[in-house]
Amino acid sequence: MPAITVDDVLVLPRLPELAPTTEFRAVRRLTTAPSGYEGEGFPVRRAFAGVPVGELDPFIHLDQMGEVDYAPGEPKGTPWHPHRGFETVTYMIDGIMDHQDSLGGGGTITNGDTQWMTAGQGILHIEAPPEHLVASGGLFHGLQLWVNLPRAAKMITPKYQDIRGKQSTLLTTPDGGSLIRVIAGEIAGHAGPGSTFTPINLAHVSLQPGARLDLPWQADYNALVYVLAGRGTVGVDRRPAHIGQLAVFGPGEAIRVEADRSQDSNVPAMELFVMGGRPIREPVAHYGPFVMNTREELLQAFEDFQKGRLGVIPAERIPHT
Repeated sequence: MPAITVDDVLVLPRLPELAPTTEFRAVRRLTTAPSGYEGEGFPVRRAFAGVPVGELDPFIHLDQMGEVDYAPGEPKGTPWHPHRGFETVTYMIDGIMDHQDSLGGGGTITNGDTQWMTAGQGILHIEAPPEHLVASGGLFHGLQLWVNLPRAAKMITPKYQDIRGKQSTLLTTPDGGSLIRVIAGEIAGHAGPGSTFTPINLAHVSLQPGARLDLPWQADYNALVYVLAGRGTVGVDRRPAHIGQLAVFGPGEAIRVEADRSQDSNVPAMELFVMGGRPIREPVAHYGPFVMNTREELLQAFEDFQKGRLGVIPAERIPHT
């Protein structure tokens, strides 16, 4: 996984040693993501499948895209589609993704970059691999997370953040056994570059074989750990967890994850995507590309989309490119 890294983690700031009285969070639920397809047919794991919405709040949806090694001509993306009422966070671990929207914005993200789109009142956009990658094929691996917006912010003006991998705040554990990339929020006083409407933390952690991660976590946030690669244990009771599984933690002050000493030959480290945020605790009405508070607001979103109020595909991209 070529997301941003360093040659020597021992030069990085370190997490504090936690006090013996620290209340570690118990694992409330451990689920396995089913596989499916998204967009024009790229493979995904549905990381939040089977988890009650109340345990995810303020998050809505998480897809692990790939990991897949495409042959020439195989890379796929999504067609033009709308969003309203939430934010999409696309974290590209391996590969390249181009983006364009109905407001004229766009850009390219690659290894370790994050594109943060606040859909707000509504927007159309398309995500696709660049033409040269379609021609050559290659690795593709990333995540897309949907973050809910509170009622008061659902109809704000859309905006973007392009966060380059080198902007992430890098930390390690006291023994140097992990690399922690803080994308958004704050971990042990170290803030990431992402700006959020809902207070959340996002981090990508590489945990070396046999290493342990004791991660301090805000008591008023929920806590979710998704295993991107490798295997180990979650929680102080050391429940086994492997690639494609999500651990939902209960209340407490810290999260514990340990990597098995023996990993597969093609997995140099246990890779984790760690999420948490302050629950919004508002009604959620979610259907397709819209996340609102009521059924009536959902119906209005579909009507606005059908009448072109969420934007128009630029003429040069018609019919679908």
